[in-house]
Amino acid sequence: MEAPTKAGLAIKGVVIAIVCLLVLYPFVNIVATSLAGESEITRRGGIIPLFPSEPTLAAYRTIFAGGVVSHALLVSAGITIIGTALNLVVTIALAYGLSRPIVGGRFVLTAVLFTMLFGAGIIPNFLLIKALGLYDSYASLIVPGLVSAFNFLVLRNFFQNIPAELLDSARIDGAGDLAILIRIVLPLSKAVLAVVALFYAVGHWNAFFNALLYLSDTGKWPLPLVLRLYVLQGQPVGGATESPGEAVASIQAVQMAVVVVALVPILCVYPFLQRYFTKGVLTGAIKG
Repeated sequence: MEAPTKAGLAIKGVVIAIVCLLVLYPFVNIVATSLAGESEITRRGGIIPLFPSEPTLAAYRTIFAGGVVSHALLVSAGITIIGTALNLVVTIALAYGLSRPIVGGRFVLTAVLFTMLFGAGIIPNFLLIKALGLYDSYASLIVPGLVSAFNFLVLRNFFQNIPAELLDSARIDGAGDLAILIRIVLPLSKAVLAVVALFYAVGHWNAFFNALLYLSDTGKWPLPLVLRLYVLQGQPVGGATESPGEAVASIQAVQMAVVVVALVPILCVYPFLQRYFTKGVLTGAIKG
């Protein structure tokens, strides 16, 4: 292949810069609007293009004053951490087991892959959750999705690509299946495990529809449902009020502030896993 020309590199750089600006611009709008005062937002027509002239934290004080957002943030964090940990344990166990020749493995593999083609539907899932006694509990947001068929396939394909000679040598030294999994397989699978953990964590953090269906107690609602209330009602919920003497937060600023609070945790975690992302997906998806 020929080396790229300077003109070609310049064009690519310009295109990438334009794409980055188009992607970042909405986020800048959200943050700028959340930091703007009511008078400035009204004067500029409801949204701040880039930077507010008089930044204020009134919107953030408003949403955290009532404790609703703080509690929902803790609920989402707990569901994400516990759910992701359980997802990884179950998915790793299932993927490693089905990556080796076992009795009935073909049937279990077919059953897992079948879920990628057909789903039970909303009503049967709701009735199942109620029958299992999981309704209005945090378990209803974790247990039904313990295994993702896609993540299972990624892990299984990766485990199958680990040289059998390496595992056989460990078995000759007296290691059992559990010791082989913990001491050999998992250390070699850091990249793909980081990708799968990211997929599971983002799914739990953004969980909205299942929480809307299975949680009737508003005190148990995670952050996405509270964000929905702010957007639909257009005003603070749960007794959130401005502090005396502080600048009044507009409806738009409060809504954007909740969006920022929901985005920041994922944005803080994602850069640490980004370097594993491409490597993990390619390694887990390509065989041979």
